[in-house]
Amino acid sequence: MVVTLPIVSTASESDYPRILDYPWDHSPITVYIDDKNVPPHYSPAYSAQVHKALDYWEAGGNGKLKYIPVFKLVDSENADIRIRWVESLQEDQGAPEGVAGAAIPYIADERFVRVDIILGVGSYQWMRWVPYSDSAMLAISKHELGHALGLDHSTDRQDIMYPSNEQINNTHPLFAGKYGSFLLIAAYAALATIVFLSVSWLLNRRKRKKIQD
Repeated sequence: MVVTLPIVSTASESDYPRILDYPWDHSPITVYIDDKNVPPHYSPAYSAQVHKALDYWEAGGNGKLKYIPVFKLVDSENADIRIRWVESLQEDQGAPEGVAGAAIPYIADERFVRVDIILGVGSYQWMRWVPYSDSAMLAISKHELGHALGLDHSTDRQDIMYPSNEQINNTHPLFAGKYGSFLLIAAYAALATIVFLSVSWLLNRRKRKKIQD
């Protein structure tokens, strides 16, 4: 699920969309980060972004949880939250284009039994594979952990739980900076110009050939 930064929401706490108000019946919540079985484009820095995302929620997150979570990292797949990376959510989970992460909760008696978090490592842009930046991975991790803590999607574009994010959609380094949107528009304009000139050249060539014939 694709996400956004910064993380300030205008929705009141009582109206905020949640999967469950209190999804876990114990504390700490154990977390297993599988940084061993990783896809080809995985970066070791991604694991650090997950750690930052855990710290973010322990510090209060977006302010919409009804409790403050405490996490405990464990080296066991029997953890409450299990996090792993895949090359593509589309290939691994059959997710729609643009989806960068998924949180799959298993629920019994109005509580989470466990949550599997699956994070993609990049997407195809301009006909080539582009890995997610560290900042994008941090945003994805925060968002999916928000689901693992019981939050649903927000309608506030400034909230970390909003379901789409320009930061992740434009992950190519050239388009991720201050002038990323301008450069993207300029690139499309340049491409359109090239196509127009190519078509014009072909038409003129055919016209000249007919005259010569």
